Amino acid sequence: MSGASGAWLELSVVADVEAVEAVSEILGRVAPGGTSVEPAYDLVDDGLAARIDVTRPAVVRAYVPARDPAAADAAAARAGEALGHLQAFGLRPIGELTTRVVHEADWADAWKRHFPVLRVGQRLVIRPTWRRHRPSPGDVVLALDPGMAFGTGTHPTTRLCLTALEDWIEAGETVFDVGTGSGILAIAAALLGASHVDAVDIEPVAVRQAAENLDRNDVTGCVRIAEGSADAAASPGGAYDLVLANIIARILIEIATDLVAAVKPGGTLILSGIIEPKEAGVLETFRGLGLELRGREQMEDWVAHVWTQPGS
Repeated sequence: MSGASGAWLELSVVADVEAVEAVSEILGRVAPGGTSVEPAYDLVDDGLAARIDVTRPAVVRAYVPARDPAAADAAAARAGEALGHLQAFGLRPIGELTTRVVHEADWADAWKRHFPVLRVGQRLVIRPTWRRHRPSPGDVVLALDPGMAFGTGTHPTTRLCLTALEDWIEAGETVFDVGTGSGILAIAAALLGASHVDAVDIEPVAVRQAAENLDRNDVTGCVRIAEGSADAAASPGGAYDLVLANIIARILIEIATDLVAAVKPGGTLILSGIIEPKEAGVLETFRGLGLELRGREQMEDWVAHVWTQPGS
């Protein structure tokens, strides 16, 4: 590979949807910016929207700085070796690692192609800022630039959380979004009628990206974004009508006490990001803290819960 300033080495793997998490973890070891997942989808509405097809393989991508060609090639070799070990188990179909150089000037086009307009639930439509969309009556459209922050609407955990949010939020409620990522859930809550939303994330890059997305959707007067976690509740009395947390199961369990404390008596807690093998621990933890499980939805291997706080 020839080196170039401002260039990236793109690593991509075609993988069965149930192998996506394992492949993402391997590519994430060598890619400082993390990974992205391009699900298989069919274009609908004259090509202005897409319907995800979970029966077909997805493409996992990651980008390695290519300023040092030898280092980039070594990173790709390490990822390829780890993928080879995973492929040897033969558990799920996983394609070969492919690479190509992407120059800085072409960076936007290189990753933006993988984010179509998506409809989630009954009314929510996620429109990447570079896409066009012809809204139907009643559509609630989120203009989103995911950048490097998690939360594009394509991952099952985000879609599960958005669907639950649409089903459970009531106009005028206060909302706390923990681990906001791109700000997608906070923006959706505001557009669905929340009176006030506090959104937090421990990653500064996510806070910056979310703040820009709030401005794009004209919800800065309703949504406050800050760096922090579940213990950063800032509502009067420190509790909210609705709390959202789309985070992996291990972290949900670690911050469970703070999450529960942020829910008003009679309020609702929506949890997503739970991989099915880890669900039992989440159930045990939140039941042990006195919450009542009111809903459960699953998409592929991912699960979302709706809990309520007793009281009125």
